[in-house]
Amino acid sequence: MAEEEDEPGFDEELEDGSGGVDVGYGKRKRLFSKELRCMMYGFGDDQNPYTESVDILEDLVIEFITEMTHKAMSIGRQGRVQVEDIVFLIRKDPRKFARVKDLLTMNEELKRARKAFDEANYGS
Repeated sequence: MAEEEDEPGFDEELEDGSGGVDVGYGKRKRLFSKELRCMMYGFGDDQNPYTESVDILEDLVIEFITEMTHKAMSIGRQGRVQVEDIVFLIRKDPRKFARVKDLLTMNEELKRARKAFDEANYGS
């Protein structure tokens, strides 16, 4: 029994401030945490989701982006990512393909609207 008391318990091991996350890996700058928190809330999570949940989700997002980028770099012009390469990679996933198609269409509409606005303001 005395030996058990000398060993740190599970709760004591987590008191190093890392929250149970590998400190070396956890020090990475979080790029999407604010956006992911808003998205999680929009999809029904708590207004302030657990930081660990956001971190795991961010790791998954970064991994997905990295994999897609590497695949896109390998199928198109070497060392360059183009929109067509991304569209090619997701062509078999109807939901992702439809979303990308919508976003690209909206991007074109915004470009035309900005151009028309600039021409109206500055007169060409």
